[in-house]
Amino acid sequence: MIQTVVKRDGRVVGYNEEKIKAAIRKAMLATEAGEDESLIQRIADRIGSRGREQMTVEEIQDMVEIELMKSARKEVARCYINYRHQRSVARRAKTRDIFLEIINAKNNDITRENANMNADSPAGMMMKFASETTKPFVDDYLLSEEAREAVRGNYLHIHDKDYYPTKSLTCVQHPLDKILKNGFTANHGESRPAKRIETASVLACISMETAQNEMHGGQAIPAFDFYLAPYVRRTFVEEMKYYEQATGEQYSHLYDTAIDDYIIRPLDGLTGAARAVQHAVNRTAERVHQAMEAFIHNMNTIHSRGGNQVVFSSINYGTDTSAEGRCIIRELLHSTWEGVGGGATAIFPIQIWKKKRGVSYLPGDRNHDLYQLACKVTARRFFPNFVNLDASYNQHELWRADDPGRFHYEVATMGCRTRVFENRFGPKTSIGRGNLSFSTINIVKLAIECMGLATEQERVDAFFGKLDHLLEVTARQLCDRYDFQKTAFAKQFPLLMSQLWNGSEQLAPTDTVESVINQGTLGIGFIGLAECLVALTGKHHGESQHSQELGLRIVGHMRDKAVEFSERYEHNFSVLATPAEGLSGRFTRRDRKQFGELPGITDKIYYTNSNHVPVYYHCSPKHKAEVEAPYHPLTRGGHIFYVEIDGDATHNPEAIAAVVDLMDRYDMGYCSVNHNRNRCMDCGYEDATDGLTECPQCHGHHIDRLQRITGYLVGTTERWNSGKLAELHDRVVHK
Repeated sequence: MIQTVVKRDGRVVGYNEEKIKAAIRKAMLATEAGEDESLIQRIADRIGSRGREQMTVEEIQDMVEIELMKSARKEVARCYINYRHQRSVARRAKTRDIFLEIINAKNNDITRENANMNADSPAGMMMKFASETTKPFVDDYLLSEEAREAVRGNYLHIHDKDYYPTKSLTCVQHPLDKILKNGFTANHGESRPAKRIETASVLACISMETAQNEMHGGQAIPAFDFYLAPYVRRTFVEEMKYYEQATGEQYSHLYDTAIDDYIIRPLDGLTGAARAVQHAVNRTAERVHQAMEAFIHNMNTIHSRGGNQVVFSSINYGTDTSAEGRCIIRELLHSTWEGVGGGATAIFPIQIWKKKRGVSYLPGDRNHDLYQLACKVTARRFFPNFVNLDASYNQHELWRADDPGRFHYEVATMGCRTRVFENRFGPKTSIGRGNLSFSTINIVKLAIECMGLATEQERVDAFFGKLDHLLEVTARQLCDRYDFQKTAFAKQFPLLMSQLWNGSEQLAPTDTVESVINQGTLGIGFIGLAECLVALTGKHHGESQHSQELGLRIVGHMRDKAVEFSERYEHNFSVLATPAEGLSGRFTRRDRKQFGELPGITDKIYYTNSNHVPVYYHCSPKHKAEVEAPYHPLTRGGHIFYVEIDGDATHNPEAIAAVVDLMDRYDMGYCSVNHNRNRCMDCGYEDATDGLTECPQCHGHHIDRLQRITGYLVGTTERWNSGKLAELHDRVVHK
């Protein structure tokens, strides 16, 4: 006798024969003879008594077909079969519509979910087909009932849900020194250890490209200057040997000679050893420049993820004060200034300058000249961004200025803002670690649901009750995903789980990754603090100190819960200031449909990113810093402070330095600057002319704005979704 039924989404419910009777009755009414209540009851009785204790919906429907075919009403069986087919088609209709939009290269929020993915290419289409069919599978079979209901209710978004079944992790900071010293094997190819700067540059690219195909998030190098510096000296020695061969003289005693800087200078008037050393320095600097040029070019052209997307890459640098490290930094910045191709701004890698007092930030610091160069390059090319090693929460007790391995104790950032540093299960470092997965909660909807209460205190109390429940659901969902990820075998991630992830060198191919991945983080993100505060208090935190105090209480509470979850579940939980791209419009669209257009809340088609002051709110950079800075210590999974500046920043590096000064003064962890940059999509010409409509170089009219979408650049706004385009239109200059 049937007791329970397994539905198509995996839920188990009690058996209800009325549903069977209703379906048969509907099929009978579609025939000339009409319904036969006695036959309906007999079939329902037979199925209920002859079935197994638990059956699936499809198995029960198969039994109905058999019973109808055995009866005298075979025309009813035909109607029932047709009815089942129509229902099946209806269930697939949404997928069909999505597929047609992908096939026809429609420009919409599905095909423009990721602005750096070309969903119009064959490989891009295949990825979107896979993505859109995988997500329902995850909902039906991999999520708990409470997580599934939170997603359906628009309370929770699970990032990279389409990658969930692959068990892949989000991101990692590459210990590139291992790759450069040991080489690695990827599929059928084998890379030998690096001997010169050109090889080191290529291996850095290949490492990130290979790992990108094993992960669903970004790839980063935490100490690009330190890692490549040894290969500058090896290249210098190589050039000295070439010089010896050309002159017939012996200079081996100068291979280790002290060099203050690799600066290209004329050879006029130099003789003997001095001429040999300067010649080798000149040639080395030239080769480093070419290697950095090639690195940037490769990171903008080498595709991963099925040939559809360039690697989502980041590099951190700025604190190596050796002559060789300075050479890497200088030539990287010079190459970035020059641009790629016809002088276009490079989209990747996201470059991140490590700002540190006593190293580069202050006049007189060894790398202060390079810091000034970094500000100049940012004024033209948007990169580098700046991470603050002096922030109170970014410091490491083991960092020493005279330690050649100090980069192990420096925080590194990747992508839009992801930060990994603290670690309950290993050394406190960014290297060889990353985020495992993250999910974002819709705090705006929680606040909207409380708006009907009479007093603000009642609204706030109710909000925190809802927030606590949703945080618990989110933590359990992240733990469930972790439990699924940890069952993966090391061989599924041949590079990541052999040389990149901390402790992975101890794993055999058939070992699971469980013993090492707990050093990663589980991120709880949030979106729309500004709109949430408007719903609760009537004003956002940029315009009201009272709202700001509540905002800090909300995010502080989330931070406290993350600490509690870390203890309870024994994982590295952190709070992330979510860099919403497709999500910024998705949450809003559904809330708007349910609650209508609420002023200051759902009256735009996007929610404000995380804890930012709304992009349309006019305020000074100083005020923006004062409001946003206190959230950085609370969001240690990642955060960013950005400022929109007016006009042509190319010749105004002081404006960039002023933003970094704000970061330093207000103890912020990470910052970037937005400014105007036009790009001719026909010839690649760029300038900062306001309102440019015709290219002065080729006279074309296909002019686009180069802009950050969340924290990274996108080559064309044509790939932005509707929510982010609306946000871009609303952005105002901070002055």
